[in-house]
Amino acid sequence: MGNIGMRIYTKFERPEQEIMESFKGIPTSVIADNMNRMYCMNSKIKPINHVPLIGSAFTIKTRPGDNLLVHKAIDLAKEGDILLVDAQGDLTNAIIGELMVLWAKKKGLGGFIIDGAIRDSDSIAKINFPVYAAGISPNGPYKDGPGEINVPVVCGGLVVRPGDIIVGDQDGVVVIQPQDAPVLLTQAKNKLAQEQQTMKDIENLNWDRDWVDSELVKKNVTIY
Repeated sequence: MGNIGMRIYTKFERPEQEIMESFKGIPTSVIADNMNRMYCMNSKIKPINHVPLIGSAFTIKTRPGDNLLVHKAIDLAKEGDILLVDAQGDLTNAIIGELMVLWAKKKGLGGFIIDGAIRDSDSIAKINFPVYAAGISPNGPYKDGPGEINVPVVCGGLVVRPGDIIVGDQDGVVVIQPQDAPVLLTQAKNKLAQEQQTMKDIENLNWDRDWVDSELVKKNVTIY
C-alpha cells in the first residue's frame, strides 16, 4: 500500500488521441445534454482565460494550500495531459501561478483545472494556455505535502479518474469516461446538427414551438 496520502502512480491508460480530438469544436453544453446533464463540473470552476481545453485527466489530490505534488505532476505529465487538482475547493492559498503555467505550457501540457485558487490571474489571462479554477488569491502555496498523483479525485463536484476525457470552454468543464466516448461523440454531433438547423429556423421565423403547449397540457396547466 505504500505511504497512504503520499503516493504517486505513474501508469494509467490514456484514451486514444483521435477520439479526444473528435470532440474539438463541440460545445460543452451540447456534450452535457447527451449525458443527461449530469457530468459537468459545477459553476465554481471557471475559465481564467478564453482558451478551450481538451485532453486526458492527470489527477492530483493535495492538501489545501499546498502544491508540492502539483510541481511533481508537471514534471511527470505527458504532452496534452490536463492537470486536474483536487485542493478541496479551498481558496486561502493559490495552488499555481504564472511561472507554473508558463512551465506547463513550455512542456506541451494541455491545461490546468484547479478546485482551489490560483494567483497572477491577470498574467495568466493573457497566456494562450487553458486554466480553470475555483477562485483567486494572492497568498502563495506551501510545499510540504501530503498529496497523491493519479488517484480518483473530486473536482467541481465530480469524481474524475486518471485518463478521463476532459473538455472545457467558456461555459465550463464536462468529464467523459473513455468507454462512453464513441457513442457520446455520435450523439453530440447529431445534437449539434439539430441546433444548427434550429438556428436557421429561427432566422426564418420557422421555429416549431408546438412542444411548449404540449408540455403544458401534460402538466395540467390552467390559463386564465
